[in-house]
Amino acid sequence: GGPRKPRLASRTVATMTSLMLASSALFPRAADLRARPLRRAPVTARASIKRGAAVASVDQSLNPRVASLRESKTMALTDLARWMKESGLPVIGLAAGEPDFDTPAAIVDAGCAAIRGGKTRYSPNTGTASLREAVCKKLLEENGVQYAPDEIVLSNGAKQSVAQGVIATCGPGDEVIVPAPYWVSYPEMCRLAGAEPVVVQTTARDGFLLSAETLRESLTPKSRLLILCSPSNPSGAVYSEEALRSIADVVREHPRLLVLADEIYEHIIYPPAKHVSFAGLPEMRERTLTVNGFSKAFAMTGWRLGYLAAPAHFAKATATIQGQTTSGPSTISQEAGLAALRLGPNGGEPVAEMKAAFLKRRDYVVKRFKEMRLNEDDIKLDAPQGAFYVFPDVGNIVGEGCVAEGFGPVNDGDDFCRYLLEKAQVALVPGSAFGNPECVRLSYAASDDTLAEALDRVEKALKEDVYRVNKKP
Repeated sequence: GGPRKPRLASRTVATMTSLMLASSALFPRAADLRARPLRRAPVTARASIKRGAAVASVDQSLNPRVASLRESKTMALTDLARWMKESGLPVIGLAAGEPDFDTPAAIVDAGCAAIRGGKTRYSPNTGTASLREAVCKKLLEENGVQYAPDEIVLSNGAKQSVAQGVIATCGPGDEVIVPAPYWVSYPEMCRLAGAEPVVVQTTARDGFLLSAETLRESLTPKSRLLILCSPSNPSGAVYSEEALRSIADVVREHPRLLVLADEIYEHIIYPPAKHVSFAGLPEMRERTLTVNGFSKAFAMTGWRLGYLAAPAHFAKATATIQGQTTSGPSTISQEAGLAALRLGPNGGEPVAEMKAAFLKRRDYVVKRFKEMRLNEDDIKLDAPQGAFYVFPDVGNIVGEGCVAEGFGPVNDGDDFCRYLLEKAQVALVPGSAFGNPECVRLSYAASDDTLAEALDRVEKALKEDVYRVNKKP
């Protein structure tokens, strides 16, 4: 008797099943990890190919350095969220590290003009002379550091610039100091170079900033490179000039130690914080490789254009790597980049407008997180000073005694993100991807309406009647 309940469309059921499998792979439960032995990725493998009656054996082994690399969780989650949307699920992806704004019109016009004007041939390996000169002008006027055009290497995105900087300066037997939380690719780039990443933990209490004293305690005769990211991805932390000067004092004590300064979020910084380029500090220019680009500030992620500024010896080494791999970046993108640098100091009005929107969103997201639970200490979050991420500490609502209805135990940040993905259909990145398993990263580079809907879903999923925390004191 009574009307039948409508069945879910078979495609939706299949999609939900695939989602469960995909999220399980991305966020394996702690119990599952304990149940299976830890194994390194296989270096050797063989495949058999049948040709008639004969069977040929093919060695499919990989370079051990490549086999040891981990997948980027930020990219994997972004791809999963995109796939879920295309499959008809109303997922909200807040994992991607890219602005939601369109590239400013003047930049787009310059790119289109380059295409129509026939500027579509190979670029010089290190980039066009006009853009390298413009980068030199920018670094002098905005950062107070003087470079010659042959000390600038334009690449296919700042990620390539970072990788080439690490590979050019580090090798087997070297150690790279990587403060955590870190951008997901830093440790893997070190391993690809044959170097050993030395992860140095920072805490929310210290603003996720590496102190000079902690750095000093972490250094050994093997230390070759220190990676600094300010403003930081994932925490949004910004190093003050005083803090950087103290770090420079320690670096100065170690003649072999170089610094890679990742300044890609330079223009996305909120008062009273100010950006300070490490290479501009006394005696630091000759031992610093500065990486920057156009993706974040100018909303040019798809244009793939970044650069490295370094003493000629190091710039030449990275250029050699680039010449034997990708060669120079797109000539079209470089014309667009030239237009970007002509928008005005610090990106001019278009960047100022985007930054104002990011600041408004930051304040909204921080306020919503602080109000989500009855106990205000359940989620710890201070307003970040830069970039477009928040990195809340959820350590008080994960672990023993934390259970979500219809999901089960929430043992760590990975479980927490898996729960939100499956039950709220909101994609965040677990802090384990950045070296801090008690935190999660949310990108607020999304529209106001999207953020409001996403946070409504998260708040509903964390209500005390469905998400219970019974931790022992």
